[in-house]
Amino acid sequence: MSEVANYESFNIEVKDHIAHVQFSRPEALNSMNKAFWLELPRCVQDIEANTDARVIVISSTGKHFSAGMDLGVFSDPKSVPMSGDPGRMAENLRRVVLQLQDTLSSLERVRLPVLTAVHGGCIGGALDLVCAADSRYCTADAYFTIKETELGMTADVGTLQRLPKLMPEGVVRELAYTGRKFGAEEAHRLGFVNAVYDTQEAMLDGVMAIAAQIAANSPLAVTGCKEMINFSRDHSVEDSLRYMATWQSGMFRPTDMMKTFQAKAQKQAPVYDALFPVKGLFES
Repeated sequence: MSEVANYESFNIEVKDHIAHVQFSRPEALNSMNKAFWLELPRCVQDIEANTDARVIVISSTGKHFSAGMDLGVFSDPKSVPMSGDPGRMAENLRRVVLQLQDTLSSLERVRLPVLTAVHGGCIGGALDLVCAADSRYCTADAYFTIKETELGMTADVGTLQRLPKLMPEGVVRELAYTGRKFGAEEAHRLGFVNAVYDTQEAMLDGVMAIAAQIAANSPLAVTGCKEMINFSRDHSVEDSLRYMATWQSGMFRPTDMMKTFQAKAQKQAPVYDALFPVKGLFES
């Protein structure tokens, strides 16, 4: 498979079917600047199209996972005009927010599971990001906060829409209204994170082990799981069951199951074919 491109905001390593994406601006607390918002969906699409990865792990460097939105994103008058007709300014701002939302939604749209490994602060926009991931893990010193409220605005790129699906709504309301920090223990107790580790090294070892388990399974079965869980979150049980039946009638083939049974009989690990790479229309 091809190599991934170089990115200003991320370092990427693909090994053993696992793509490890690390934020690479620790000197700026990995704040989410203009380059970050442009590069994240490209990075995810790059991994999906040009590598043999079957799962993505996102971690960070430095003191904090991410300090959240770099306010410079909104300081460019070309992107967010601060003068002129109010209606046109509002229409433009709405479009900018939709584009920012779309960047983080790329983590949901990608057919590969996305695991986030959080240490230190996961602040503001960074919380929006991890809410869009499939699973979350953190160190004992990690904390999360809907920081936007303290800054005088309403969080607008996904936390308020996704977090109530991941934690009790009453707790989410409190966290949103107050903007207070919630730490690793509370996040684990409420089911927001899957596990808490003593150190960042232990966390990465643990998350990579989970990623390896995912990568060892049939990639067609795994992507089906992600598709179904995402659909079920936003639809009724009846609609989701019908979609499941339709998906299964089209996607299920006995090939991978036969490989599994044969491998078990031979006491070997099964080897599954990769999915076809995702490409743009008519790309070779």
